[in-house]
Amino acid sequence: MPEPGQSAMPDDDAALAEGLRAGKRRALAKAITLVESTRVDHRQRAQALLGVLLPHSGRSLRIGISGVPGVGKSTFIEALGMHLIGHGHRIAVLAVDPSSTVHGGSILGDKTRMESLSQREEAFIRPTPSSGSLGGVAEHTREALLLCEAAGYDIIVVETVGVGQSETAVAGMTDCFVLLQLPNAGDDLQAIKKGIMELADLVVFNKADIDPTAAALAAAQMRSALSMLHPASPNWLPPVLTLSATRKDGLAGFWQVIEKFRTTMAASGEFDARRRHQALAWMWQMVDSGLREGFRRHPGVREKLAATAAAVEAGSITPTAAARRLLALVGQQE
Repeated sequence: MPEPGQSAMPDDDAALAEGLRAGKRRALAKAITLVESTRVDHRQRAQALLGVLLPHSGRSLRIGISGVPGVGKSTFIEALGMHLIGHGHRIAVLAVDPSSTVHGGSILGDKTRMESLSQREEAFIRPTPSSGSLGGVAEHTREALLLCEAAGYDIIVVETVGVGQSETAVAGMTDCFVLLQLPNAGDDLQAIKKGIMELADLVVFNKADIDPTAAALAAAQMRSALSMLHPASPNWLPPVLTLSATRKDGLAGFWQVIEKFRTTMAASGEFDARRRHQALAWMWQMVDSGLREGFRRHPGVREKLAATAAAVEAGSITPTAAARRLLALVGQQE
């Protein structure tokens, strides 16, 4: 049923929702395209669609995968996906790529890098440009995640762009946050200072087959360093694993740890509590986004914005003063 104040869904959108619920990948792709659209009418349709599909979401395990470029995130996800499909799971991958500064689209093309996985009916891969969004995820990743759940995918993986300290947003929309590391990549104690380390539920050293001794040493150092941090959960100390995605070595052990994490967090009540907190944080993020959009659409702001921005660039007015002038136009600043 539509939400209060909403009209009934158009027949095309109702058919789209039905096709998505039936697990049709084409319908899922069209629905994600709809929620990513910037057109006002498309946004209204997208919200109606999400309202209808929301009761059918929330049943998956959401896993965030982060790590610096070159750590092998896509290779790891493909190997994990094939492993999970072999055990009866359906997996959706939301691969957020850095955006091109020229055309605004994805520049890495994760779907082409997961060729074997993308050919499986049990898998859905969606490369999405980050479009300048902070936190390593695209603006509408959360909506896409819900759509994938409604389509029946029980494992949802969010692969982030891998840009360092801004990678923390993915932890705010997933159940388990996995950080991939490289052996011989520098001082792990220095890396521990990054806020991202405090959010990791599991640390994995990939490409361990290249130098097993170095991988084992790096893992031991990381365990020692993590023991000195205050864990994000009182019921879970992040394990440190080594594996080789290219050789499919260690994937079974990795998934056993993920299942143990899920069981532990569910037993303590933290699993559901994290979901509730994330939903509330999402609401406030959308409020902030709506306020920014409304600000830019304000007639007074639209009239003065170009000239004010030019004055800031020319150095004739400070950014602070310019911001105050623009905010005053919508009654947000005296």
